[in-house]
Amino acid sequence: MEQQAKIKQLLEQHNATLIAHYYTDPDIQALAEATGGCVADSLEMARFGRDSAAETLIVAGVKFMGETAKILSPNKKILVADLEATCSLDVGCPADEFSKFCDQYPDRIVVVYANTSAEVKARADWVVTSAIALDIVRALHDEGKKIIWGPDRHLGSYIAEQTGADMILWQGQCIVHDEFKADSLRLCREQHPNALVLVHPESPAQVVAQADFVGSTSQIIKFAQSSVADEFIVATDRGIFYKMQQLMPDKTFIIAPTAGESATCKSCAMCPWMAMNTLDKIQNILENHSNEITVPEEIRTQAEVGINRMLDFSTTRSINVKASGDLSQDQALFKQIGPA
Repeated sequence: MEQQAKIKQLLEQHNATLIAHYYTDPDIQALAEATGGCVADSLEMARFGRDSAAETLIVAGVKFMGETAKILSPNKKILVADLEATCSLDVGCPADEFSKFCDQYPDRIVVVYANTSAEVKARADWVVTSAIALDIVRALHDEGKKIIWGPDRHLGSYIAEQTGADMILWQGQCIVHDEFKADSLRLCREQHPNALVLVHPESPAQVVAQADFVGSTSQIIKFAQSSVADEFIVATDRGIFYKMQQLMPDKTFIIAPTAGESATCKSCAMCPWMAMNTLDKIQNILENHSNEITVPEEIRTQAEVGINRMLDFSTTRSINVKASGDLSQDQALFKQIGPA
């Protein structure tokens, strides 16, 4: 508690706010909430930061989240807990290689997921979260557009299946969600026959096919809140359990099985880069104003174009990228897909 009080004092002293992702350590999420910050998905983190009166944003998550915050808040100082905390989707989609990939198909529209670097976003025509990706791809498909999608192949395949769009997919995957195993999930369902299965759309198709609900961090939480069920098998990063148990203490949440256990699995349903965020590191960057995120202005302005296209689309189509909380409305709106 002494360290948390010290961090709170430093936040106030530097007119800073703490913005944390659902997958970070529970102590970090609790501190963000206690100090008037934000715990959310990646887009809402950036939006909260943009609208905040704070001069400095402390981003507890991974590097692309800090970059997205900088793209939307160019005049604010963006600090991240660890500059080495990245994302397998980001790492697996190098900007130069992705650009060459896109150059092979000049007749296609480039649509990229938010889980990418600023440079990849700058190469794209559209930047999307999964909340609105389905609607944007469907609209582009209706216009006769052919699409390059990157980087997550599982989410891209799901969208192509749902929309019928002609999509060429970059073959990336999330290290956490790619490890969920369909066969083990079937066994888990047999052991918990009353449990509903909640799956993030970055998971393999055989896992998604078993889901009672497919959605993101935000959507999964809202679905569980609205459901009459009291037991859930959850196929996403176990960091989400902090918020789910906080909001629903009387419900039971079971992590979906992964490929391997203990030393034999790559992630064990826990992002290793999210785990690099600690209270010690947050205190250190506040004391030393280190780990600042910078984005070259040319890249920033190019990346902002794709993001603004998404936001403009959501406005003109009366689509709110953030879920309303009305389950029946949200299901029709998102077709069971939520923000990243």
